[in-house]
Amino acid sequence: MQVDAVVLDIDGVLVDVADSYRRAIIESIDRVYGETIDREAVQSFKDAGGFNNDWELTHAAALFLLARREGIGIDVGTFTDRIAADAADAADANDASTAAGGLAAAKRIVADLPDDALARVYDRWDTDRLRDVFQSLYLGEELYRELEGGDPPVSARGYIHDEPTLVHPETIANLTDRFDVGVLTGRPAAEATIALERVGLDVPDDRRFTMDDWTAGKPHPRALVILAERFDADRVAFAGDTLDDVRTARNADREDAIRVYGAVGVLTGGLTGESGRRAFVDAGADAVVDDVNELPDLL
Repeated sequence: MQVDAVVLDIDGVLVDVADSYRRAIIESIDRVYGETIDREAVQSFKDAGGFNNDWELTHAAALFLLARREGIGIDVGTFTDRIAADAADAADANDASTAAGGLAAAKRIVADLPDDALARVYDRWDTDRLRDVFQSLYLGEELYRELEGGDPPVSARGYIHDEPTLVHPETIANLTDRFDVGVLTGRPAAEATIALERVGLDVPDDRRFTMDDWTAGKPHPRALVILAERFDADRVAFAGDTLDDVRTARNADREDAIRVYGAVGVLTGGLTGESGRRAFVDAGADAVVDDVNELPDLL
């Protein structure tokens, strides 16, 4: 895999978010509604596609639980399978711009409920409250006041402090010496900066895309293509820990006839082991690595 530039995801690639973002998804739903989903279900939502934004995953999981209370009659596996089918339909149509999968698909699924039951679901579905609790748990009181403003609704130390680094300093030195390096993440800009400072990766603002920089999110290819243009690169490798990261590179290949995009699946996120490797390959990954520190040899 000969490339001119490398683009990295952050979560599950540079830092481990199993006990931070993913924990915040589970616990914020529980605090607001008194029940929640488990980690396996979180991964099912991630695999379904369209959940680059963990707030939206939290909202979709809560929507599922509320719909289940009203008798929608499907389990979480079936729910996420239907979201995946929605995303696949758009992929088959080669329409990367369609709002497929993700929260939009979750809303379409719960619309199967009778009108009165659906009205009760939406009356109880408090996305603002879910986001505030999520941010309180994830950031902790001090960072919440700094980044969100005001007092947090929940007192917590902050799961952001429980994010072990996955990338070695030697790996960062090797990649930045040999390639142009960029970042493409679903994190808000301030939280991306915290993670990048923690791992010691200095990426200029014009070589990173965060949640604050675009609304489409992965697997839409626009951000990856723009980074490739800014690098003036002919061949770009994008390394991420979710199937949507792989789909982003494949969509970029279809969108941009000038350049070649390589998709590298990284097995330090929710997808692990041989089953994770197969899932990445089935999604179109060009290579799969056990962790990001294998990238220098791969490239």
